[in-house]
Amino acid sequence: MLSTFRQNGETEIQKEGRFRCQPHCNRDRLENQALLVCKSSTMVFITEFRILLPMTPDECRIGHLYAIDEASRDETGGGEGVEIVENVPFDATRFPVVNTLSGQPKKITKGQYTHKIYHVASKVPAFIRLLAPKGSLEIHEKSWNCFPFVRTEISNPDYMKDGMKFTIDTIYAEGKGEEENIHELPPDLLCQRQIDFIDIAKDAVSQADYKEDEDPTKFTSEKTGRGPLVGDWKETQNPIMCCYKLVSFEFMWWGLQTKVEGVMKRAERRILLNLHRKLFCRMDKWHGMTIEDIRAMEEKTKEDLQKMLQKGDVRGMVEK
Repeated sequence: MLSTFRQNGETEIQKEGRFRCQPHCNRDRLENQALLVCKSSTMVFITEFRILLPMTPDECRIGHLYAIDEASRDETGGGEGVEIVENVPFDATRFPVVNTLSGQPKKITKGQYTHKIYHVASKVPAFIRLLAPKGSLEIHEKSWNCFPFVRTEISNPDYMKDGMKFTIDTIYAEGKGEEENIHELPPDLLCQRQIDFIDIAKDAVSQADYKEDEDPTKFTSEKTGRGPLVGDWKETQNPIMCCYKLVSFEFMWWGLQTKVEGVMKRAERRILLNLHRKLFCRMDKWHGMTIEDIRAMEEKTKEDLQKMLQKGDVRGMVEK
């Protein structure tokens, strides 16, 4: 863990996704903190994924919801996949504030609240299946979409209970991912943060995940003329924006922290890469849709997923 710290501190974003100490961090203090963490039974890992997309934040809002809807269908069948428990508007009378990793709750006026259950018994690595009792591998996801900010909390209340805390704070913003601290993290968390740029065109996709119709290097939008994403596409595409996804994972089972942390990092990066490739390559399907169109589509998907869970074969990604 300590080997991830650079001797002189780094002041520029590492495009290869390496750890960066902030200029104001003190190395000795960080090493002492890291040693304390390593000696405890709890480890907290904070990674900020930055994903550039050739679109505006408002377009991304629609495209992201469309891509999630389609991905939910792709992942559901044979008793496993996505169950939508609740997908409803909310205002301050139900959720007056929404938590953030920065510790400064956001006061909100309205948004969309979703509660989903992911049935993943055969999709997790074998060592987790061996440890978890039958019927315990149900992951709950609760999300507060207050665009351009979204808070997502993931838990396993039936088995892990408070032994796992997994949160994602997302902010959609114009630009090329150059905001130093868009999530307003305090100094102690800022020093722990790792930055990982995801390039939807250049980053490697596994053979199992690759789909030619979801390859940004081969897609050109008929509606917008954007794409294909080749060469130094981030410098030539206009408009361009960034999804800043701040992921925090805390696992409190002694002896398994490092292994589980590695699995979660790989899985989250894989999900985000595949999802945002789909988002871009489905542009001609969602471009021009309204938020009302999306909500109607989501309502139908909720009904369809209930039926899909009960039939067919297990579908989608499996984490090894």
